Amino acid sequence: MNEQQLNEHNLLDEVLDQLSAHKIGPTQIGDIVYELVHGYILDLTPAIATDSVMHVLAKREVQNAILTGLALDTLATQHLLPEPVQTIVENDEGLYGIDEQIAMSITSVYGSIGVTNFGFVDRTKPGVIGELNEHKAGVVNTFADDLVGAVAAAAAARLAHDNPAAVHQNFGIKHD
Repeated sequence: MNEQQLNEHNLLDEVLDQLSAHKIGPTQIGDIVYELVHGYILDLTPAIATDSVMHVLAKREVQNAILTGLALDTLATQHLLPEPVQTIVENDEGLYGIDEQIAMSITSVYGSIGVTNFGFVDRTKPGVIGELNEHKAGVVNTFADDLVGAVAAAAAARLAHDNPAAVHQNFGIKHD
């Protein structure tokens, strides 16, 4: 694919295809966003949460991070990475951190609240994030779980930025 073809190519479709190949859908990520935010934005629906996920997925830098991370997971699953990277990625070594660094590029798209949100979901592993973290059936998801968490964190941050009065009110901060 040359540069002109890349610019004309709809990377969002490619991202959605790659997520689907890893058994991840926007609705699953939207469910995480809904759980993160519905206590602060009381009129939030799962559909609005999923819509926020789609807005995050539409950003080119997010698409690049997802495509890169999922490609590395796929290569690791196929045992095609060079050693010692293969073993490190396959075992999701705790001190590796590159998976979180790629994910962090997504979290900051909507400011520092995205980073805070990511720390929470990376620790608690809600929904599909926890399932991906289990690395079932020999499938490597070292990057996938963090990427999903980052998209959820950014989508939640986006909603907070779009609804500051509701967020402040429900944090107990008086909004004039």
